[in-house]
Amino acid sequence: MASSSTMLSVFVLFVILLNSSFIVSKAEDSSNSSSIVFTAQARNICPFQLLYNFGDSISDVGNLIREGPAGARSYAARLPYGETTFRRPTGRCSNGLLMIDYIATALRLPLLNPYLNPSAAVDHGVNFAVAGSTALDSSFFRERNLHVPASNSPLSTQLNWFRDHLSRVCHNPVECANRLEHSLVFVGEIGGNDYNYGFFQGKSMEEIRSYVPQVVQAITNAVREVIHAGAVRIVVPGNFPIGCIPIYLTAFQTSDPRAYDDMKCLAGLNGFARYHNDYLQGALAELRHEFPDVVILYGNYYAAFESIIHRASSLGFDVANAAKACCGVGGAYNFDSNRMCGSPGVPVCPNPARRIHWDGVHLTQDAYMHMAQWLLADLLPKVQC
Repeated sequence: MASSSTMLSVFVLFVILLNSSFIVSKAEDSSNSSSIVFTAQARNICPFQLLYNFGDSISDVGNLIREGPAGARSYAARLPYGETTFRRPTGRCSNGLLMIDYIATALRLPLLNPYLNPSAAVDHGVNFAVAGSTALDSSFFRERNLHVPASNSPLSTQLNWFRDHLSRVCHNPVECANRLEHSLVFVGEIGGNDYNYGFFQGKSMEEIRSYVPQVVQAITNAVREVIHAGAVRIVVPGNFPIGCIPIYLTAFQTSDPRAYDDMKCLAGLNGFARYHNDYLQGALAELRHEFPDVVILYGNYYAAFESIIHRASSLGFDVANAAKACCGVGGAYNFDSNRMCGSPGVPVCPNPARRIHWDGVHLTQDAYMHMAQWLLADLLPKVQC
């Protein structure tokens, strides 16, 4: 296992980076009359008019790079980020599209624009997610002697943006409620960074597990707020199997084979992710009793990612490099905290479409595509029109 000082070094660079059956045939940025054409057969889905999204780097489409000088200098603001689909960086932490992009397209909506692009269209919803964001306010971490970047835009900030957005697009609560009644709202994925701050600054598993109730409470409070504003169909995603992510596999690498599960991932960290997800699902069950007329769905990101690992070969991924970053260099997982993706001289693999992991922290466009496909198949039958 890495020492505390090594873990802290990895964590600091990790924060810098964070603050930094579908086939796509065409995609352009939504600010430029975007469109995505799929060869998949159309299916009957609820006719949503709008899509709203809260979250972190898993779904940030350009808020971080517009948030200030630090964001403008982040890795997501430069190539090779975005190079596969957009041919330029858009602020997405991938080589191209994210899950939320595929979901928007499946709903026959344009790609969502970032809230911090004031000139962008908001007729079909807004994306409030910011890379590096936490579910809890920064004060929670400072009280526990954990460093949190000044650029953190926690869920409470994103909710403030949501209120501001509603105040500008509708004239009264009834009009806002009508708008949200025809919307699908994603509250997350968020909370992963809350735990990252603990793991990469040397906190014990026991202490980090104690954060889970507060993290989940922040998420469920956000769900309550969007419900009170008028939302009636909400998806709340869970956490990834973090023990499968190259940054974790590198930082907590061990020679003990018992530390790894059948996916060759760190079993303890995946157990923690399941603990968070189970706690979240219990809280969502309580919310369903509290709001029986609202559809509140759990987005099983853990199972969606797990399905990619188990089907990697049939999906066309390079099984021999399934745990390695495409954009990166060094070590067993092609990840070096001192030479991360976007740094000078760091190469990109010849065929990103055959890789699951993009930069050691986030996934490739193709991995996100297959996760979105799994999620849509799981969620859409449960969304009542």
